[in-house]
Amino acid sequence: MTAILRAVPLLAISLILALETPAQVKDATEGLQITVYNSDLAVVKDRRKMAVPTGVGELKFTDVATRIDPTSVHFESLSDPEGTTVLEQNYEYDLVNPTKLLDKYLDQRVRLYVQEGEVHEGMLLSQAEGRVILKDDSGQIQVVSGGENLLRVELPNLPEGLITRPTLVWQTWSKTGGEQLAQVTYMTGGINWKADYVMVVAPDEKTVDLTGWVTLDNQSGATYRDARLKLIAGDVNRVQPPQEVYGKRAMVPEAAMLAADAPGGFEEKAFFEYHLYTLQRPTTIKNAQTKQVELLAAQDAPAKKIYLYDGQKSGKKVEVKMEFRNSKENRMGMPLPKGTVRAFKADTDGSLEFVGEDQIDHTPKDEDLRILLGNAFDIVGERTQLEAREVSRAVREETWQIKLRNHKEAAVLVTVVEHRWGDWKVIRSSQESRKKDAQTLEFDVEVAPDQEQVVTFTVQTRFF
Repeated sequence: MTAILRAVPLLAISLILALETPAQVKDATEGLQITVYNSDLAVVKDRRKMAVPTGVGELKFTDVATRIDPTSVHFESLSDPEGTTVLEQNYEYDLVNPTKLLDKYLDQRVRLYVQEGEVHEGMLLSQAEGRVILKDDSGQIQVVSGGENLLRVELPNLPEGLITRPTLVWQTWSKTGGEQLAQVTYMTGGINWKADYVMVVAPDEKTVDLTGWVTLDNQSGATYRDARLKLIAGDVNRVQPPQEVYGKRAMVPEAAMLAADAPGGFEEKAFFEYHLYTLQRPTTIKNAQTKQVELLAAQDAPAKKIYLYDGQKSGKKVEVKMEFRNSKENRMGMPLPKGTVRAFKADTDGSLEFVGEDQIDHTPKDEDLRILLGNAFDIVGERTQLEAREVSRAVREETWQIKLRNHKEAAVLVTVVEHRWGDWKVIRSSQESRKKDAQTLEFDVEVAPDQEQVVTFTVQTRFF
């Protein structure tokens, strides 16, 4: 058998190998499942039929991820769990490349073909920097330049120890041997997922459509064909080096369907302190591929536009947010994984225009979402301290003035937010206020078109 290399240049030679496939790797894949975490981690469960030697023998398992964590590999024979075990494991990743191949043939006979039709044959003495040094049958030394001149190199069979794909090599012991169904579980890096959402605001700005997408990025070095896909959403703690994750399966409550109207969509269920999303159909995730799968779709969810003025944080800017509840009544009601929400609204000609984006965290059901879209162009806030005095060594009073100017053609309701610390209370105010929590004071201020509204309030703070 002959291995042939073609070169343009020498160190970028393409390899043509006719390799015999050992019987051990002619395994039919019986089922593939991949669970992807949003922390550059995946757990792969690969179930195959394998020809297991009787007694002590060698078993090879190919097509694993190049980013595999070998310490996490778990082998289990489902056909003979008590009688088949792994005694040793080696992860072989010394993959074929032109440089390694030529280095293996030092002091051996090779044949070179160059563009001018010449053939050079002899003992390989050295190869470096795009040049090959040969010693022919007469003892003459030949230096053959690489680059565009060198078309191909012919070598004997693939040397021992070089492989074409990352391979797990096991030393096994089996009482019965023969064809067995085995499951191999391992962790790998290089694969991640995130959620992306598209929100379309209705023309009257009273409802929104929300579509969620799962975006998978696979750089793990393996392709997962017709795999059952699971996604874990949550903040999973990891120890370095990563530990084995296999074990007993946790009990989970009844599942809730996401994007229920779409065939083969995601099924969501609580899993430990996280949430698990399972795609109800097989999918293929290719290496070096970004894939998107629909996660959910909700239409006409009631929403409201909120103007928020936080002068301590934003100066004169008034923020614009869309608020809606993640509830079944709003045609949602499933835990939403963290991700980016991109908002659009239709222009008068019907075309969708981008109006802002925001990041949401993992959001349970029945929680409110406020999506920050940007700052209002025609609404301006102004915050001024009018007075500050020490009532006593332990008591301080401050008087503040908030001005809101509305240059729009319609009235607006602006929520004014003030941040306070210590033991405080409002003792005077021109506007009704509410103490949202121990550190937040709010006012709802209605501002007429092309008008200014002024709010004045005095806060008393007691120090201990």
